Amino acid sequence: MRTVNIFKRKDSPDGREYKSIADFKEGTYPGEPLLVTDENMDETLGRFPLIVVDCWATWCGPCRMIAPIIEDLAEEKAGEIVFGKLNVDENRSLSMKYGITAIPTLLIFKEGEFVDQIIGAMPKKSLEKKLKGYAG
Repeated sequence: MRTVNIFKRKDSPDGREYKSIADFKEGTYPGEPLLVTDENMDETLGRFPLIVVDCWATWCGPCRMIAPIIEDLAEEKAGEIVFGKLNVDENRSLSMKYGITAIPTLLIFKEGEFVDQIIGAMPKKSLEKKLKGYAG
């Protein structure tokens, strides 16, 4: 697992700036998490068959713990699963729509439809096991 500087940027739990779907050509799969917002969620869901959206906030300690795991999985599962990052403080419409009451929460979408959620931080192996049933 890579080490990240969680204090580099105040608007990211893992110290990086995320690219949005607009930064990727149609038909390409990013090997990094995408920035998901109230404005681009529908477009993001329409482009990829399996998307896991990490709902987080800057003040959330467990969100910082899971951030490097999401980074690693986005790289390892490129072409199979697309990972997104949704700041719940900045995107309240989606937070309310999906009933986000605890973070981190991972929202799982298959073929554009919400199918499940995973609440709380967990080790990489545990998360991989939970996501395995949705891939393929």
